Amino acid sequence: MELRFFEIWRDPVYVEVLAEGALLSVLLTVGGGAAGLLLASLLAAAQFARVPVLHPLSSAYVEFIRNTPLIVQLFFVTFGLPMLLGYRWPFWAHALLAFSLNFSAYFAAIIRSGLDACAKGQFEAARALGIPYWRTLLGVAYPQALARVYPSLNSQFIFLFLTTGVVSQIGVQDLTWAGLYIDSRTFRSFEVFIVLTLIYVAIALIFKAILSRVQRALFPWWGALR
Repeated sequence: MELRFFEIWRDPVYVEVLAEGALLSVLLTVGGGAAGLLLASLLAAAQFARVPVLHPLSSAYVEFIRNTPLIVQLFFVTFGLPMLLGYRWPFWAHALLAFSLNFSAYFAAIIRSGLDACAKGQFEAARALGIPYWRTLLGVAYPQALARVYPSLNSQFIFLFLTTGVVSQIGVQDLTWAGLYIDSRTFRSFEVFIVLTLIYVAIALIFKAILSRVQRALFPWWGALR
């Protein structure tokens, strides 16, 4: 079998498509991860504090999202919600919304586990000092919880990036779409998907290195407390 990688690099259009697809995949990952983490923090707080009404609703949301396939959620957000609510967005915006909703549920479950692991005595001590519950939750428990579960959040974020390829099913021109586009014109499937694999691995390792630096910057005190 003859490998002909030059079929991919010989046309600058193919290189441009790969670069643009990789950039879009990264942007979807960062945007979906950031929005998902913000929503997850609210969901985890509502569950941990057992806020009336919000607690059962957030628990039901997390369970529903975690027990339905991402591809089904993507199609529902892209084609179902616009029909129900009467709006129209570009496909990449639908994909971003679907990723944000999907990973907020997984992030919420992870953060909730970190909050559950915090010592209950800290809340009792804060209450004895007259510190409000929500201030204790946000200022004392949350930093510890995030530091404790950061490796899990890190892994889930990388997984988010690796699942961005499903958006090619709705026509979003991400990295996987770029590979399929090149494959349809060169008929060099093996070479194309080797290149895609290497690009995904490279970006995932870059994300991992960046997130490790972020961990050391945000939680320099965590190693001393364990």
